[in-house]
Amino acid sequence: MTLTITHLYYLVGAILAVTAVMTLTDRQHAKRYSSAFFWGLYSLVFLVGDRLPPVWVGVGVVVMALIAAFGGVGIGHHVPRTVEQYAASAKRLGNKLFIPALAIPVVTMIGTLSASHLVIGGTPLLDPKNTTLVSLGIGCIVALALACKMTNETPVQGIRESRRLTDALGWALVLPQMLGMLGLVFSDAGVGKAVAHITTSYINMDVRFFAVVVYVVGMALFTVIMGNGFAAFPVMTGGVGIPVLVGMYHGNPAVMAAVGMLSGYCGTLLTPMAANFNIVPAALLELPDKNAVIRAQVPTALALLTCNVFILYFLMFR
Repeated sequence: MTLTITHLYYLVGAILAVTAVMTLTDRQHAKRYSSAFFWGLYSLVFLVGDRLPPVWVGVGVVVMALIAAFGGVGIGHHVPRTVEQYAASAKRLGNKLFIPALAIPVVTMIGTLSASHLVIGGTPLLDPKNTTLVSLGIGCIVALALACKMTNETPVQGIRESRRLTDALGWALVLPQMLGMLGLVFSDAGVGKAVAHITTSYINMDVRFFAVVVYVVGMALFTVIMGNGFAAFPVMTGGVGIPVLVGMYHGNPAVMAAVGMLSGYCGTLLTPMAANFNIVPAALLELPDKNAVIRAQVPTALALLTCNVFILYFLMFR
């Protein structure tokens, strides 16, 4: 049997379904019904999303958004360990703590590089189209097994910790998947053409420097809105980069693309929509200020964005 990305989706969906059940049975959870419904809907996307009509999936997404918007996703009851217990565990394990974490990229790399050789009877063991993602899923399972072995805990405790982390992240856990699709929606809806019309109609693009500023700053702003530089790139590049910087001023498209993506990353540093980068670390470190990571990154983002304007202006038109 070939391990495919679908099997990974089933695994993620099963974990989310267990999280929903655990939330529902947590009588000390102030919002257990709405939270359980939220995670249950999300689990269905992974478990049976490919078998449901797209409209149904869309309705489910809207319902999830409404639950999150009205504060329906809360944190359940968890029994944390004491500081002394954490210190004793850290002292006992030492640097071995990094073994499960490092196992994930190691197994992912091994699986990706050796996938073409893992063939039995003409059937590949790993899906050739999604080798890296499938290998990543296997790496996570290996890491869980190593963590259980080292800590003498059971996979059930791993599920409990998974639920605790899911509660800490809350609705932000859903953002990466949602924002990834948002870029496709914007592209199909012709947002790039709309941006081109607005910029050329209301901004003096006859001045080359202004055109560069619009592209660079626009990449950052769209990334702030969409939380993903890859989603913002086709919008701004199709609206300003290609028709104005390349088509009108005959700039170097390679330089435009490189600096444009770097400008998008500046926007990533400034937005909570980039949950993986800005919300997850704050939750993992249990920081009292969820925006502490963003606040620390603002000076770097603004300074780099300013430099990008001049880098693109002087390098693109050489």
